[in-house]
Amino acid sequence: MFTAKAPGSAQARPRHSILVRLIPVLWTLALGFWGLSRQDSVWRDEAATWQVAQRSTAEICRMLGNVDVVHGLYYLLMHGLFACFGPGTTTLRLPSVLAMGVAAACVAAIGHRLAGRWAGLAGGMAFGLLPAVQFHLQEGRPYALVAAGAGISTLLLVTVLQGRARTVHWVAYGATVLLCGLLNWFSLMILPAHLATLLRTRAGRGVWARWATASAVAVAGVLPLALFSRSQSVQVSWIPPLTWHMMIGPAVLLAIGGVGALLDRPRAGGPSVAAVGLPLLAVPQLGLIGLSLIQPLFLDRYILFSLLGLALLIGTAVGSAVRAAEPRLPRASAWILPAVVAVAMVALLPQSLAKRSPEGRADDVLAIASDVRRLKKPGGAVLFLPSARRDTASVSPDAFAGLRDIALTRSPRKSGTLKGLEADPGRIRAAMLAHRRILLVTDAPGVARPVRGARDRTKISVLERHFTVVADEQVRGRRVTVYERLAPVR
Repeated sequence: MFTAKAPGSAQARPRHSILVRLIPVLWTLALGFWGLSRQDSVWRDEAATWQVAQRSTAEICRMLGNVDVVHGLYYLLMHGLFACFGPGTTTLRLPSVLAMGVAAACVAAIGHRLAGRWAGLAGGMAFGLLPAVQFHLQEGRPYALVAAGAGISTLLLVTVLQGRARTVHWVAYGATVLLCGLLNWFSLMILPAHLATLLRTRAGRGVWARWATASAVAVAGVLPLALFSRSQSVQVSWIPPLTWHMMIGPAVLLAIGGVGALLDRPRAGGPSVAAVGLPLLAVPQLGLIGLSLIQPLFLDRYILFSLLGLALLIGTAVGSAVRAAEPRLPRASAWILPAVVAVAMVALLPQSLAKRSPEGRADDVLAIASDVRRLKKPGGAVLFLPSARRDTASVSPDAFAGLRDIALTRSPRKSGTLKGLEADPGRIRAAMLAHRRILLVTDAPGVARPVRGARDRTKISVLERHFTVVADEQVRGRRVTVYERLAPVR
C-alpha cells in the first residue's frame, strides 16, 4: 500500500511509478489466468481461430482472399504461436491475457501522469474488472490485442502533449495505429478520438503536423484492407439493425464516463484525464452507432478499446475521492481504493464466474464431439446445419472419423474457406437418400437461427419426410441428432 511519507521525494516517485503500473498488470493477469481453459471449452468464434491457425501460411493467405481478411494478421500470428507451442486453449487465449495486461498498464500510466498515482492505480485495476474486458481477456480473437495497441498509442499521445515528444514517439505512434488497424480496421476510430483530445488541449502546430502525418501514414496502410474487406461484407450480414434497446449499454457507459469527467481535477500545464478519456470512450461508441445507421455493424467488441477511456475516468473519480479524504483522514483514505475494488469484485462475481464457464459463450464446439463419437456407426453419414457448424469437425476431426460428410464437395482447407463448399440441393438430397443413418450436427434450439438457403432447407425437408429421430443430444449450445430412414425410397 502506498504511504503518505515524502510523496514528492525522488525515491518515492520511481517506486510509485513502478507500483502503479505493476499492480494493475498483475491484477489483470490474475483475472486472465483464473479459469483460462473454461473447462476445455471452445466456442464458434475461437474455433475459427483454432482451425485457421493450423493451416499453412499459403492456405491462410488463400483463404483470406475469400473470407475473414480483416483478421488476416491475427491468424498469421496465431499460426506462428500454434507452430511453436502447439494447439491448445492456453496458446489460443494467452495472447489476449498478456495484451490486456499491457492495456491495464497503459491505463495506469496515463492516469498516473495526468491525475496522480491513486487515479492511475484505480483506473488500471478498474479496467481488468470491466465485464466486457473480462470476457475478452480469455478470448482467442484479436480484440484484446487492439485494446493493448490503443493503450500504447494513447500513452504515446499523452507523452507528446506533455512536451516530451521525439521523432521516435511519432514513429511508434503511427506504427501502433497501423498495426491496430491491420488487426481490426474499426480501431482507426481512435484517430478521431485523439483528434478531439488535440482540440481540447489546444495542441500546437508542430504537434498537429506530426500527428496528421503519422495518422495519414497509418490510414494509408490500412485503407487497402478496409476496401477489400467490403467485398466480404456478407460475413456481417447477420448483425441486426440498430435499435433503441441496443443503445442502452453505450448510454450507461457514457453516463458513467461523464460523471468521472465532472469529478476530474486537472493538473496545471498539461492535458486532463477528461480531455483524454472522454473522447476515447465517447467517439468510438458514437462513431459505431453512426456507422450502424448506414449498415448494421453494432457489436461492442469492435470498439472494445473504448473501455480504456471508461477505466481512466473511473480511476480519476476514485482518485478524486482519495485526494478529498487525505487531508482529514490520511490513513483511512488509503483504504478507499481497496474497498471500492472489493465491493466491485463481489458485485461482479456472478458475471465473472459465468464468463469463465463453458455456458458463458453461445456454444462449445468441443463438447458435442464426445456425443458424436458415441453415436456414430461405421459407414454412417453426417450433415451440418448450417454449414458453419462444420467447425466441430474441423476442430475435432478424430470424432468424425468413419463418417462421410455427404453434403461436402470441397473441404474448408482445400476450398480456402471456413465452412467448405457443399453440393447443390439435388445432389444433397440424393446423397441423403442413399444412406440409412445420418447424424445431424446443428445448433441447440436456444441459439439456433432460422433455416435459410436452399441447401439447408433441403436437408431439413428430406430428414422430416424420409427419416425418423432415434437419438437426440444437446450440450452447451450444440445438438447432434441421429436419423434413420423410415423405408427405402423408390
